Amino acid sequence: MMKLFTLLILFATVTIPSTGNGEEPFQLGVAQSERAQGQFFVVKVTGSHTEPELRFMDRSFRMFHQPNGSWRALLPVENLAQPGSWKLLVRQGVYEKSLTLRVIPNNRPLQQITLDTTKRALKATETELTKVKAALHTETPEQLFAGRFMRPAAGETSSLFGLKRSYNGGPVESYHKGIDISAPKGTPVISTAKGRVVLTGRVEEGFQVHGNTVIIDHGQGVTSIYMHLSAITVSEGELVEAGTVIGKVGHTGISTAPHLHWGTYLYGTSVDPELFEGKSL
Repeated sequence: MMKLFTLLILFATVTIPSTGNGEEPFQLGVAQSERAQGQFFVVKVTGSHTEPELRFMDRSFRMFHQPNGSWRALLPVENLAQPGSWKLLVRQGVYEKSLTLRVIPNNRPLQQITLDTTKRALKATETELTKVKAALHTETPEQLFAGRFMRPAAGETSSLFGLKRSYNGGPVESYHKGIDISAPKGTPVISTAKGRVVLTGRVEEGFQVHGNTVIIDHGQGVTSIYMHLSAITVSEGELVEAGTVIGKVGHTGISTAPHLHWGTYLYGTSVDPELFEGKSL
């Protein structure tokens, strides 16, 4: 006879059917059942010998194997995602389990930015858009990051993640996909965690908006981006440790003053870097 087991995971409730012989096919856990726009859910599956299928917000996500034999996914909530209840579905063979997760608004305000005449005419080139998108969607199965993520430059945060932006009084067409760290030109910029450099882009190569840029793959869907640099000191393909100097703060691309734009991405979706700084995943 079919039995029902109820697993309570913090605020999330999952109803788990057993197999015909009384054994559970796999166990599903979520660290928190409510997250704000621009944050992420930590989803874990145990008891599965092969990668489970995972869907959330009408999108499929890979799950990555962990040293303890479990599978994990850091599910991003896009900054403009519709607040409300969303279904998480995990399937393994003939078995599937689901639970309802809640997304709440982050209520980030509008930011008005004024660009001078040398910056306002800059437009993103097809080269930088294509290369940046591809690099940020890197999903290496190996986990390279370990320990706490580091702040990549010394300085005060001058602009938060998720702010909706208007340039020179124009319409709101984007939001801030990272944080800005105000620092003098030439200030060292370090890698937030161990990873492999997957992109170095320079102004002379067509990086008109991003400016001189470095993107690092930290493994398992985690990437980071460093923009507006005055200099780049690493090469594509290079493996860097947490704290390795990768460049210097600058004012290249669309920038109002010397600063570092630091972004963190999960499966190519931007999430708040402050969720990483000083923390371990």
